[in-house]
Amino acid sequence: MVSLMPKVCKGRPREFDVDDALAAALRVFWSKGYEGASLTDLTEAMGITRPSLYAAFGNKEALFRKALDLYEREKLAYVGEALAAPTSRQVAERMLTGALEMQTSECEPRGCLRVISTMSCGAEAESVRADLIARRASSQQALIDRMKRAKEEGDLPPHTDVEGITNYLLAILQGMSVQAGSGASKAQLEEVVRTSLAMWPGK
Repeated sequence: MVSLMPKVCKGRPREFDVDDALAAALRVFWSKGYEGASLTDLTEAMGITRPSLYAAFGNKEALFRKALDLYEREKLAYVGEALAAPTSRQVAERMLTGALEMQTSECEPRGCLRVISTMSCGAEAESVRADLIARRASSQQALIDRMKRAKEEGDLPPHTDVEGITNYLLAILQGMSVQAGSGASKAQLEEVVRTSLAMWPGK
């Protein structure tokens, strides 16, 4: 008996590993920022053609968002671990040392992808910039909430400006990223960490 069911036509299998290609794209964006990374830079690093890039990831903006998700999931894992620390000083210490290790790694580009891309995004990449700002705001609020709890627990002094101390810590982290990207040594950034922790008001 001849089957009347239509045959399922399989598409041509991809000739590249999507995860490896995304990791390669992340390194390009991390090195050059969103606007600085051309499609040629990306396809050469990923080892694929433009049609393959579009088929697997969508356009450049969609690829960047996927790379940013990967970056936050893998490279910024220390942030979640820091927020779980038992005291505000340990939160700050883990944030600073985590950033230090990530931003001065010999195996990765220097600096912070979110800072680099936010600073270099122009008017044509406004949606990307808005997404980066929203992600930063979410991280900032999580840190504010953690510092509020520290104040309520008596870890931070009663007069502590929670938003102020959060903004201070984030400014230090952003400054470290900029300095790392411009060639500051690990020893120089370690001194920034030591000084910042020496001034921390919490336990």
